[in-house]
Amino acid sequence: MSHSPSLTSATSPTRPRTSQGGTWRMLLAMVLSGTIGLLVVESALPPLLVVFARCVLGALGLGLWLAWRREWVKPQGREWLWLAGGGIALVLNWVALFSAYHYSSIAVATVVYHVQPFMLLALSALQGEPVERRKLPWLLLALLGVALSSGLVGLDGMDASHAGTGAWVGVALALLAAALYAGTTVATRRLGHMPSAQIAMLQMLAGGLVLSLWALPLLTHIAAASPQLLSARAASMVLTLGLVHTAFMYTVMYAAFQRLPAPAIAALSFVYPAMALLVDLIWFGAVPSAAQWAGMGFILVAVVGHRAGIALRRH
Repeated sequence: MSHSPSLTSATSPTRPRTSQGGTWRMLLAMVLSGTIGLLVVESALPPLLVVFARCVLGALGLGLWLAWRREWVKPQGREWLWLAGGGIALVLNWVALFSAYHYSSIAVATVVYHVQPFMLLALSALQGEPVERRKLPWLLLALLGVALSSGLVGLDGMDASHAGTGAWVGVALALLAAALYAGTTVATRRLGHMPSAQIAMLQMLAGGLVLSLWALPLLTHIAAASPQLLSARAASMVLTLGLVHTAFMYTVMYAAFQRLPAPAIAALSFVYPAMALLVDLIWFGAVPSAAQWAGMGFILVAVVGHRAGIALRRH
C-alpha cells in the first residue's frame, strides 16, 4: 500500500471464506492508505527516518498480532533470500514514494505510483513470460498519463525550466517506488504458503535492519544538530503511521482479502488514490491543472483496463 492495496496481495486467497465484513474492512484500509502522505509530510522528518520508524513499529505490531493468532510458518532455505530481497525492495519503495511527496503533490505521486501493474508486466517480460499484445495499449495510455501528471504539459520556456526539475523528480521517484514494489511482489509470490502478516513482518525487519545503517546515524545527527525536528508532533505522526497505518491497517486489509473476491478488491483499491487526492485538495489546498487531472484519469483508466483484461483472460 503505501503502496497498492497490500505488499502481499499476490498471496491473498483466490476464494474468500466469507464475504461478511469484507467491504467495510477494505474501505477502511484504503482510507488509511490515502492519508499516509499527510502523516509523512506533517512529520517534517526525512523520509529515511520515517520509513525506519515505520518498519520498527509495523513489525512490532504485526509480531504481536502473529503471537496472538499463533500463526507462524518456519521459512526454509532460499525463502530467507526472498524475504530479505523483498524486504529491501519494500523499504526502498517506501523511501522513494515518501520522497516523491516532497517534489510533487501527494495525489500526483500516489496516482503515478499506481502504474505498478505495468512494472510487474515488464518484470514478467524480463523473466521470459509472454506479454499479451492487448495489454500494450493500456501501457501506452498509462505512460501518457504519467507525462501529463508531471504538470509540465502546457508550460514552456522559463516556466518549464523552473518547474521541470522538481516535477520530474517527483514523478521519477514515484515510478521508482512502483518498480521496487513490483520487485517486492515478485519476491512475495515465492512465499505463498506463509501467513501474509508474517511475510510483511519479516520483510519489514529485513529492510529495516539494512536501513538502520543509515537511519541511526541520521537520527543521531538530527538529535545533535536539529533537536527541534524531534518534536512531540513529529513523534505522534510517526507513531500513528507505524501502529495505525501499518500494523493495524495491514491486519484489517488481510481480513478483507479473506472475505472479498479479487474483482471487489481491485475495485475498492481505487479509494486509496481518491482519498490521497482529497487530502491534497482539502488539507494542503493543492489544485491540479487540467492536464494533471487528465493524466491521473488516464492512469486510473489504464490500470482498470489492465486489471479487467486479466479478469477476462482468467475467466
